[in-house]
Amino acid sequence: MSRRIAVSVTAGVVVLAGAGAFALAYAGDQPPALAHSTARYTAPAGDSDGSLTFTTDVTASPGVKSVKVLAWPENSSLAKQKLTTKDMTAAEAATCKPSGKDTVQCTYTTTVTSDEAAASPHGAWHIAVLAEAKDGTTTLDNKAADFTVR
Repeated sequence: MSRRIAVSVTAGVVVLAGAGAFALAYAGDQPPALAHSTARYTAPAGDSDGSLTFTTDVTASPGVKSVKVLAWPENSSLAKQKLTTKDMTAAEAATCKPSGKDTVQCTYTTTVTSDEAAASPHGAWHIAVLAEAKDGTTTLDNKAADFTVR
């Protein structure tokens, strides 16, 4: 192999290795990503309780540490001030199960009694989600999904 070709091949390998290392480092710094978020609210009827179920897929290359969920009415003070990660520390945890290489599917379900439904504001509600990766990066989506209380 001529010296010129050998130098070109070596330079190409160095450039590709550097680009690959950069891509891996960049991918590691990405916060968790939410996808396919849905909320389903079923009102209580008669003697039967209702329910609220929220599901989302969370992807994080270092792995998902936790997912917290908070339902809030649109006509509340939270509509004027955005939730913070500090606000979400007391939120309830979703249950997550692996569904891919770096992805988990998380579900949060709670029952809604007739008394709770009667005392809740009627109208549009939103689900806020705080996802935390194992490396400490976070994603907060104040309106990951919506539902209506009638």
